Parts: sequence; C-alpha cells; structure tokens
Amino acid sequence: MLEIEMKFPVADFAVVEERMRRWGVKPGAPLDEADHYFNAPDRDFARTDEALRLRRIGEQNRLTYKGPKQGGPAKTRTEIELALAPGADTADALCRLVAHLGYSAVAVVRKRRIPYHLQKDGFALEVCCDAVEQLGCFVEVEILAPPEQRSHAEQTLLSAARELGLEKPEPRAYLQMVLASRGE
Repeated sequence: MLEIEMKFPVADFAVVEERMRRWGVKPGAPLDEADHYFNAPDRDFARTDEALRLRRIGEQNRLTYKGPKQGGPAKTRTEIELALAPGADTADALCRLVAHLGYSAVAVVRKRRIPYHLQKDGFALEVCCDAVEQLGCFVEVEILAPPEQRSHAEQTLLSAARELGLEKPEPRAYLQMVLASRGE
C-alpha cells in the first residue's frame, strides 16, 4: 500500500473542526502517540529518506517501515505496518532487539492526535488534528491506496485539503522538524 499524505501547519484546529461538523463527521477519541524512530546500521535513513518507527498509542504498539518519498504533489511512500503485542514490555523488548541489530534510537516524537474518518471519492480519508510537542499544531490528511490508484488518491487528497481551507503544506516529517528544532 501507498501512504499518500499532506500536513499543514495551523494556528488552531477551529476551521477544520467546524468543517468536519458541517460534513457530519464526528471526531474519534483523542490519542496520545509516542513515535520512537531508529536509524539503520548500514545506511542513514535521513539520507535514504526512509523511516523505521515504533508507535505507542497507550498500550498499543505498532512497528512501521516507510520507504523513500516518491515525488508528486503529496508525500507518497510505501508503508508497511505491523501490529505488535500490547504493553510496555513489548515496546522495551523491541527497542532492545533493534539495538542488538545495530539500530540506534534517533528521537521520540510525541503528539496528541484527534482523528476524523470519512469516505471521499471511494477512498477512506483520515484527517488528523495533531498537537505536536515542540512543534505546534498541524492538520494531516491521509489516504492509503494501492499503487494503481495513486493518481486518483492524490487528486482526492488535494481536493479534500482545499475544501478544508488548508494551505501551504509542510513537506517535512515531524521527525525532521523535531531534529531541526534541536539543531540536528
């Protein structure tokens, strides 16, 4: 699957929340996420534009690989995600495992996320209002689609962003922004 997404810095979430209400879309439960990023021993993911992440949402754990960006108007990349057993013990064991394989911890990105889920043009569209520690407020719009539907999914995503009044996308990942804020 391809992850096709765009994120936009916003002063607050009021405009998007109001638009969601008008569309009849209710917010999901707020999620506190901690994304633990790792770098590979054999290549620098910052240079290859890849990511390996352990996402903790409460007790849930997910391991995600993100491939290099593929270009185009939206950030598009291969995404492979695996659900892991829940709990801190599993997260700790995964961190020890990747360290033994030579991976190094890079940073933890923490955010409070309020998700909205809707259907648009045949796609499941996720709109997230993210309050990211150290960075501020962002709205992320995302579609997961098979490669053969990429163009249609990108157009749907761009249309949704316009309808939400979102302008000036931020091309960097939260990890890149956190590292830049630390001078790295």
